[in-house]
Amino acid sequence: MVVNVPASQAGERRDPTTTLTGWRRFVDADAAAFDLLEDTAWTALPGADRVLYDEARCRYHSELVVVSTSAVRQVSHQGRLLTLLNQREISARRGLIVSGDWTTGKTTAVKQLGRTHELRIRARYPGSDRIPVVYVTTPPKGSPRKLAMEFARFLGLPMVTRRDNTTDITDAVCHVMIDARVDLVLVDEIHNMNLATIAGEDLSDHLKYFTEHLPATFVYAGINVERCGLFTGMRGKQLAGRCTLIRTSAFPCNTEWQAAACPTSSAPRRSARSWTAARPSPGRCSTRLRSITPPSPRPPAAAPPDDPALAAAAPAAAPHPRSAAPRNI
Repeated sequence: MVVNVPASQAGERRDPTTTLTGWRRFVDADAAAFDLLEDTAWTALPGADRVLYDEARCRYHSELVVVSTSAVRQVSHQGRLLTLLNQREISARRGLIVSGDWTTGKTTAVKQLGRTHELRIRARYPGSDRIPVVYVTTPPKGSPRKLAMEFARFLGLPMVTRRDNTTDITDAVCHVMIDARVDLVLVDEIHNMNLATIAGEDLSDHLKYFTEHLPATFVYAGINVERCGLFTGMRGKQLAGRCTLIRTSAFPCNTEWQAAACPTSSAPRRSARSWTAARPSPGRCSTRLRSITPPSPRPPAAAPPDDPALAAAAPAAAPHPRSAAPRNI
């Protein structure tokens, strides 16, 4: 028996979403699918095919689908509203800041906003060469030149040389983004911008330059940005005044978490209890879910005891390690 591995799970290298090729592949990606074999069919697989099957199963579990949590819905709704309000704006355009603790789904939320917006633009203007969304990350200890190079790298502009100054790179980036009809700019890891330093102030001024010269809605995401000094001082207060703040947090033990955790009934009970008691974050949930199903083969079942009393006291059989892990958190 031969295991057929889907093309989306073939293990080929993927470009990061900070490049246009990687972003478009992220937008075009279909939901992962996998056909779980019956026990007899899995046991009958030859050794090499069984290894390929287990690897494909692990790749399937690594591509968890995104649940429409309250944070994802709020970011999508507010981002959609801002893109509509900014279409005919001629002065300062409104932006969005997504802030929260680490592993609380900030990057996932802004990426889903960008993916939804790009799919909507493609449906409205089929066959066009637009670039509706640009996704970049704030470089650590960045400078205006580094930020401009991040935009240039995403757009696939020719390699920047040392002779190209910051103004030349910025003008080229703005020219391409205007011609490509960019509507939404996602700037992740905004907490890397430190306004207490001269480089951070220059980076903030340069980012403000982009917002004023590009007819696009800017969405920022970072770790606790309202606590790390980004909203203080003249530049910080100006940024806070132009943006709407959305907070993300770990799942509280309420109806939303119970609805998200309900499909985990097929997972080991011990893991489900630990999630419920720990008030987990989305990032920790995805890590735990990916580790539920190890690729080890099923151990041979022990012979049942002859004594009926011992049989009644024997522990229940452990779940099959190939059982499908929950995929909706």
